[in-house]
Amino acid sequence: MDKIGKILFWVVLVALSAGFIVTSYYLRNSAEGEVSLQASSAREEARRIQGQVVLYSERLVPAGLPFQMLLRAVGIDAETAGRPAASAQSVFDLRHLRAGNRLDVGRSVLGELRSVRYRIDTDRVLSIAPQGNEVHSEIQTIPSEMQTIGVMGEVHGSLFEAVINAGEKPELAMRLAQIFGWDLDFYTDPRPGDTFRVVVEKKVLSNGELLSYGRILAAEYKNAGHPYGAVLFHDASGAPAYFTPEGKSMKKAFLHSPLKFAAPITSHFSEHRFHPILKEYRPHLGIDYAAPTGTPVQTIGEGRVVFAGPKGGAGNLVQIQHTNGYTTYYMHLSRMLVRSGQHVEQGQSIGLVGMTGLATGPHLDFRIQRQGQFLNFERLPLPPSDPVAKRDWNEFAVLRDRAIALMPTKLSRPNATLAKNSSSFSAAQPETNP
Repeated sequence: MDKIGKILFWVVLVALSAGFIVTSYYLRNSAEGEVSLQASSAREEARRIQGQVVLYSERLVPAGLPFQMLLRAVGIDAETAGRPAASAQSVFDLRHLRAGNRLDVGRSVLGELRSVRYRIDTDRVLSIAPQGNEVHSEIQTIPSEMQTIGVMGEVHGSLFEAVINAGEKPELAMRLAQIFGWDLDFYTDPRPGDTFRVVVEKKVLSNGELLSYGRILAAEYKNAGHPYGAVLFHDASGAPAYFTPEGKSMKKAFLHSPLKFAAPITSHFSEHRFHPILKEYRPHLGIDYAAPTGTPVQTIGEGRVVFAGPKGGAGNLVQIQHTNGYTTYYMHLSRMLVRSGQHVEQGQSIGLVGMTGLATGPHLDFRIQRQGQFLNFERLPLPPSDPVAKRDWNEFAVLRDRAIALMPTKLSRPNATLAKNSSSFSAAQPETNP
């Protein structure tokens, strides 16, 4: 190799070495910059998590525990607990805490208090949150909406079980029992295979959680193949009332039973019954309902209490005079919830089942009398209230058809899509020409 060639060789070698060195430094600096950037991002994410992420714990409020002690019980120190309690008291009387209501406590990942939320009722929540050196408290309205839902279920045991199996709460069963209470006894009348259908308003949160039930717009209970229908309207005074699809009042002057869910009848009305204690045959002019001590007893109709007290073999007795000439008697009560002279409304609890007086076990002896003569309540036609007024028929028919159109027609998963009207309702016509 000549001299010039050697010089070029070393020039190229030096240039390549310099390039490698520069590239190495560049890659090293780039890697260090990337690591530095990632570390900075990680620190920022950690600060965000510490400052913004809130971890909630939930518990139910126990009975008799003051709010500050409640916060102490969920792990908040005494000094920290005092400030939210003092702040909350300015917007809500903490003496009104209800056992069983929900309390949510939010903390940061480092355990710092971030939020306290107490569910006052279905519509309101007490919200407490630290803001700098202060603590802010306010009562917030829970966003909700009213939905109209069709529900259907099949009875295998009781109406309660059927309603729960349909995805609803027992309250709905109670409401249905009240609507059909003039025609059906939900202890003795239900049969396997009975079905119920109902169109009901439901107040729900955005996540679907049920807050409360609103009005029942229409309902049907099919008992042993016979349908009983009810539609919400108003009576002549404008008060809400239920009517059959034909416009007849669901309400009777008397309820079907003196017990909301009447117990089995152990002794019927008889002119010649062997008395289990006196050991002699004598008239039994009432009906005995076997029920546990403490079961609420309701008056079958509106009236005035003419006697409430002990009465020999009848034990604790409540006697009610009704405006239509009837008198009813409720005997052997363990406790009386009314007094003489008091006015009572239909369905009002007037006492509790017991076994006072001549009784071999807890039961209710119920009797009804008219013009001095005791009657067999099991065979007594219950006098109805007034039907839909003629002047209101067109309005009733429109509301009836609208509600019935929301009735589900087949069993499906709970709260399924509303279906069209059923045949048993859609054929409803007034029995008299309005």
